[in-house]
This record gives sequence, structure tokens and C-alpha cells, in this order.
Amino acid sequence: MDVFPDFGGLGGIGDLKVVIGAMLTIILVVAVLMVIVSAILWAVASSAGNPGLASKGRTGVFVAIGAAALAGGGVTWINWLVNLGEQL
Repeated sequence: MDVFPDFGGLGGIGDLKVVIGAMLTIILVVAVLMVIVSAILWAVASSAGNPGLASKGRTGVFVAIGAAALAGGGVTWINWLVNLGEQL
């Protein structure tokens, strides 16, 4: 028995997929920009001998990388759950 969600049974699902795809793109672009800005801040603060600002830049880099990983990993996780549902 194949169990698979009926994505066509919901009205406006195509529009929802477009909106989610656009949001994912925006999240990934902002995360990459934040990595660049935070890495520059971290490098400049470290070379200037400002440990407080360097710590904030390092935190910004790690938070942006985590956000990009969560945004990209969410799609993979949903696909894995859909494939798991087919096997039930």
C-alpha cells in the first residue's frame, strides 16, 4: 500500500510552494551576506586587538552558518519524511 500526501487536493498549493521557495532563497542569501559581514568584522576586530567585538563577529558567523544549515536541512528533512511515509 502506497501512502503519499495528495498535494493536488489543496487549493493554492502551487502558490504556497512558490512563496516557500522565495522565502528559502531570501534566507540563504541573507545568511551568506551575514557570514561575509561577520567574518570581516571578526577579522578587523581581531587584528585591531578588540576581543569583545571579535567575539561578536565570531558569534555572527556561527549563527549565520547555523541558520543556513537549518534552512537547507529543513527541505531535506521534509523530503525524508515524505519518503518514509511511502514505506509505511
